Amino acid sequence: MVTQPTRYLLRGADAVIVDDGTGQTVLRHVDLLTEGPAILAIGPNLSATEEATGAEVIDASGWFVYPGLVNTHHHFFQTFVRNRADLDWTKLSVIEWLDRIYPVFSRLNEDCFYHSSLTAMAELIKHGCTTAFDHQYCFPHHAGKRLIDRQFEAADLLGMRFHAGRGGNTLPKSEGSTIPDEMLETTDEFIADCARVIDTYHDAAPFSMRQVVVAPCQPVNCYRETFVESVALARDRGVMMHTHVGEGESPVIAARHGMRTVDYCAELGFAGPDAFYAHGWELSHAELARMAADGTGLSHCPEPVYLVGAEVTDIPAMAALNLRIGLGCDGAASNDNSNLMHCIHSGYMLQCLVAATRSHPVPEPAAFLAYATTGGASLLGRADIGRLAPGLAADLFAIDTRRMDYVGTRHNPLSLLAKVGVGMTTDMTMINGRIVWRKGEFPGLDEAKLAAEAEAALATVQF
Repeated sequence: MVTQPTRYLLRGADAVIVDDGTGQTVLRHVDLLTEGPAILAIGPNLSATEEATGAEVIDASGWFVYPGLVNTHHHFFQTFVRNRADLDWTKLSVIEWLDRIYPVFSRLNEDCFYHSSLTAMAELIKHGCTTAFDHQYCFPHHAGKRLIDRQFEAADLLGMRFHAGRGGNTLPKSEGSTIPDEMLETTDEFIADCARVIDTYHDAAPFSMRQVVVAPCQPVNCYRETFVESVALARDRGVMMHTHVGEGESPVIAARHGMRTVDYCAELGFAGPDAFYAHGWELSHAELARMAADGTGLSHCPEPVYLVGAEVTDIPAMAALNLRIGLGCDGAASNDNSNLMHCIHSGYMLQCLVAATRSHPVPEPAAFLAYATTGGASLLGRADIGRLAPGLAADLFAIDTRRMDYVGTRHNPLSLLAKVGVGMTTDMTMINGRIVWRKGEFPGLDEAKLAAEAEAALATVQF
């Protein structure tokens, strides 16, 4: 890790998307000053102020500066199964796909989990993501228990703000789950390791770079007691909870427990302001209303909709209920990239596609940027990230709009990512006041070497 200045002055940005807590707005032709992990000031002519003394000046001419994106659902380990024709959703039923994909996952070793995490986080950073939550529920017996530890190691190398979702599966396939025996844990094993990683890594202080979420994989693949014990541990330690809900499993849960998934989770206490679910495309209006009333959030993953093809998540209904919404990439088994910025564009366009079938209007394009920033911060329980304002974390990315790609678009930075989309990497990404991506490079790191090491790790697994 290279040593960097403690202060940066981004001078003369064409636009900075700011938020004082009342919503995102655009400031034109201003400077942005950082000190340590935080934003010190945003305004015109900051270079003349005493606070800017000693800062490294970066020419931000032509730049649009955005708050760093917050990814609220991913499966980094799936990065090693991208672009595989034999796992194509369009050629398999969901059951056939699950029966084929989980044995593949069960073969991954510890190094695979490290390098796949590094690969996913690198791509996220290149495209403006500064905080990533990963739902790591794959624990093959031969890979051991230190997989979350290796993920934190990867995050440290790249400088990523990382929230680790310690997932797990406890229900055997013989009792109705889709999980091979070599990936199963007991509830006691799962809870014990959740406690270990919380005690080892979780940091609740402002500007924390490491947090842990208790995240049993999903109700259909876990015993009831797993969720009960997860709630008890999370509430005792003051951490967030996460799981998959509303992606086609509700009829199964209803057959087992006499109620659909949202009601089942709420009955177990796995709901509230300290809980958020992933997906939610099959949920009824009443279920969404219950989530909103409980304060439970939802991570919407738009790109898997293309492959699963079941239903476009009803974001307008969720927005009308003031349900807390974030965006997620999801894993490479159902989305072959780790580009949250692209999800902003996909999310908006998918809602436009089905607008005529909805009872509520599609939210404004700028709302989808908010889902990926302030919305994501809310899901993760963070008040110090997700927006650009003095005193908050210096998490941001910049796009130089002096390119043909942006001619005719520069009048509205707020809707640019959702309506137009950005098809290239950022010109700079900063996390916690440290530049982690700039001019096509990870400062102090050899990307080609990292990629070769990841390919070598992948080659050790027989698929």
